[in-house]
Amino acid sequence: MNTNELKSIIEEVLAGMNAGEAPAAEAPAEAPAAEEAPAEDGAKWTAKPCPYGIEDGELEELTKIDVRTLYLVENPYDKESYAELKYAAPCRLAIGKAGARYKTMPQLMFRADHAAAQDACFSEVDQDYVDNELKLFTVQTQCDSKDVYLTRPDLGRKLSDEAVATIKEKCTMNPQAQIYVSDGLSSSAIKANAKDCLEAIIQGLKAKGVTVGTPFFVKYGRVAVMDQVSEILGSDVTCVLIGERPGLITANSMSAYMGYKCTVGMNESRRTLISNIHAAGTLPAEGGAHVAEILKIMLDKKVSGVDLKL
Repeated sequence: MNTNELKSIIEEVLAGMNAGEAPAAEAPAEAPAAEEAPAEDGAKWTAKPCPYGIEDGELEELTKIDVRTLYLVENPYDKESYAELKYAAPCRLAIGKAGARYKTMPQLMFRADHAAAQDACFSEVDQDYVDNELKLFTVQTQCDSKDVYLTRPDLGRKLSDEAVATIKEKCTMNPQAQIYVSDGLSSSAIKANAKDCLEAIIQGLKAKGVTVGTPFFVKYGRVAVMDQVSEILGSDVTCVLIGERPGLITANSMSAYMGYKCTVGMNESRRTLISNIHAAGTLPAEGGAHVAEILKIMLDKKVSGVDLKL
């Protein structure tokens, strides 16, 4: 699938979601110019000293600072070229040092990002968001708390008996495609991305003539719950939107795991994955359109995972 085909699919899905004229895909961010004057020696832009600091007793929200613009190396060689390279990836490069230690700002940013990752992992998805924004009913795995979920991954892969009964009662049986949402390891990823992505998937599949089952939300869920869901409902393809393990780059990343005729205990190689669905990666609506296209290909080819050739 080439870029033009994917762009066409995304525009078609967005149009179907009544989003008005589909926006063009966002262009990669350009490195910010530091000065009005053009850079010397043919450089595209001039690296500038770190503009962040404490003014009037207030410190800017650390998690909002783009680490790509943070250049703290003193007296560097070929500063402009390295700054352009640094801006191409969100790595912690050129953050300087004070003796053998980090400088104050990178250290504070590191701790802030680590705290955001912990919050995403340990906090719960707001039930009001699930009920009123996603408009999904909720079932739960065999975990009865977040602590159990984090320490007993095996229980997060199995639905509770009550959950099984609820799914059988409320969901359409034997759909071509079954989509559901799960908190996974990042509650903030679900709140940031799930709504737009879920809507795009459903709209995209319906536009392709695929019957979609009843979506729902799984609390304390691991990826492998999709295998049990597939067996219970008899779905041809199953997809879960789930929060990714948060890191120091972003705590809001969501993944879409997909599989054809999933069965409990199947090899992980049978799963297909789209990861890094978030504002600074693959946008939720764009990711949803791509998921819908892949699910349709799975249905046509009757395979998933390493056997699926896209």
